[in-house]
Amino acid sequence: MGEWRPSVAAGETVRAFIPAPLPPTPPLMFDSPRQQRLEQALLALGRLDAIAALLPEPDIFLYAYVRQEAVLSSQIEGTQSTLSDLLLFELDEAPGVPFDDVVEVSNYVAALEHGMARLAQGFPLCNRLIRELHEKLLARGRGAGKAPGEFRSTQNWIGGTRPGNALFVPPPPQEVERCMGELERFLHDTAGPGALIKAALAHVQFETIHPFLDGNGRVGRLLIAFILHHEGVLRQPLLYLSLFFKQHRAEYYRQLDAVRFTGDWEAWLDFFLEGVTVTAQDAVETAHRLLALFAADRARILPLGRAAANALRIFDALRHRPVANIKRLAAQAGVSFTTAARAVQALQTLGIVREITGRARERVFVYGGYLDVLGKVGGAG
Repeated sequence: MGEWRPSVAAGETVRAFIPAPLPPTPPLMFDSPRQQRLEQALLALGRLDAIAALLPEPDIFLYAYVRQEAVLSSQIEGTQSTLSDLLLFELDEAPGVPFDDVVEVSNYVAALEHGMARLAQGFPLCNRLIRELHEKLLARGRGAGKAPGEFRSTQNWIGGTRPGNALFVPPPPQEVERCMGELERFLHDTAGPGALIKAALAHVQFETIHPFLDGNGRVGRLLIAFILHHEGVLRQPLLYLSLFFKQHRAEYYRQLDAVRFTGDWEAWLDFFLEGVTVTAQDAVETAHRLLALFAADRARILPLGRAAANALRIFDALRHRPVANIKRLAAQAGVSFTTAARAVQALQTLGIVREITGRARERVFVYGGYLDVLGKVGGAG
């Protein structure tokens, strides 16, 4: 499991936990039910990877899914932003929540996209990249003063009102570099466990080390998706467990503590594999629902006659960016402002889009069905 050592936090002496290096000793036990759960999770991931490869425009799904994950992961940390708030913010419109809330979500998108771009360039999944993700995550807003991109140099703690009654105290600051170095070696060990088991173990280890002053939960959840992508299980980092962890928050924290205090890696693995299976299946279903929605709405536009061509251009722009103003839609569709306005009016009449500001000028339109589909997954709409 590891060892407990005295450390000082905010003037109090506490017992800090230093986890043993991965993989666990003794090795994980794989009885028949656990092996079956592993195979079910891998099958679900295979289906997710296949649908992502078969989508005619995978970037549309990735754009939406990345932002949905940003919202859900940030909600775990207490933000109130919705997907609509984030998309309004990206449009330079005022969202309906405090500015810092939506900035945190936007930072998460920036961190996720930065990690995807770095891995696509062949950059290794390493501590340098993890620090880069953290720097993006805390670039603006509430976390900007908490050493973005740097491992902590002070003792932190989890839960409680002060260090003395904390639920858990991570390693002392002088042990963080060593612990993270051991985690990096585990990530690069080609003789280690398969990618899915590696992701399960690495997530707990990262959360236990808690190497940053803030943002550990969000970086730890990103790490799961990036491991699976980096190891070739998913061509796109499309598996995000934030919704599952949010829905089962008490059990999630109980399982983390069970590993730390009793070494029960197997129970954690069972929980993790269930989350992977459920989440991958939900992602596949969401992709199918979006495809069905696009096909049904396109069929409603085609009978518009001569107006159909421009309406379809605007509709296509909305599929890529479901919250937009007419100026943005005109630019994306390559038509004049007047043409875009007429097409939007046609889509409004069909009930495909709706205006959300109530203003007479500088109006903002939303592709409601699109957000409704995503909103069915975790209330992120």
